[in-house]
Amino acid sequence: MNNDMNNKTYLIIGGTGGIGQAMVKQLVQELAADQTDGASAKSHSTQVFATYHRSEPNFESENLHWLPMNISAEDSIKKAVDTIKQTVDHVDWMINCVGLLHTEAAQPEKALRQIETEFFLQNMQINALASLLIAKHIKPLLAKAERSAEHPAIFATISARVGSITDNQLGGWYSYRMSKAALNMGMKNLSIEWGRSLKDVCVVVMQPGTVNTQLSAPFQGNVAEGHLFSPAYSAKCLLEVLSGMTAAQSGSFVDWAGESIPW
Repeated sequence: MNNDMNNKTYLIIGGTGGIGQAMVKQLVQELAADQTDGASAKSHSTQVFATYHRSEPNFESENLHWLPMNISAEDSIKKAVDTIKQTVDHVDWMINCVGLLHTEAAQPEKALRQIETEFFLQNMQINALASLLIAKHIKPLLAKAERSAEHPAIFATISARVGSITDNQLGGWYSYRMSKAALNMGMKNLSIEWGRSLKDVCVVVMQPGTVNTQLSAPFQGNVAEGHLFSPAYSAKCLLEVLSGMTAAQSGSFVDWAGESIPW
């Protein structure tokens, strides 16, 4: 584990999803491996908070705290953050891994005639609004993190390359594309506001690659060979990219390899 990633408090939103769960396991397992290598448990104050929506996972660790959170409800977000405040006085890294692409009742639209208000608004609420509400409530905990320009606190959200207006060559997927573009604008706005009021916090939106999860499962047929990532691989890449981010990179839109994506 990167030394800069020790002794930190992490909050992983969506810890039961493919990428989120892989991040939680990597953070917890690498911490355990660190301790086995001879570092005493007391020398580590790393804490991992992770949220679940419906049922608490059976994955347990000494430094792992599971919290219920419905990101569609602001009071649920606030309650989870209040619970964190009872255990720790700050959060160093927040990563929102929750996303909506399809439901049991609705698939991404291929044409205008398929637009339905409820599905569109659901995309907007989960993919665009949730990260703003999380930011609103987590700010006091980020404000208390020890940080510098070279080693900022992190506020990261998983976005998607299809949210790039410049990169859109195929069309379709109206609700998903528009909600991710809205997310990107919201996070860019947030990076500017916090650049003034919350120094040395890096706000970043990330494209995790096409990952073998429930979200992408119906759409993997078009993925070129070698381009479908395991959640563990994607999580490892994203954490490595974040560990190298500086405060000057706040407001970035990058992929799993750290390459910039056009807005």
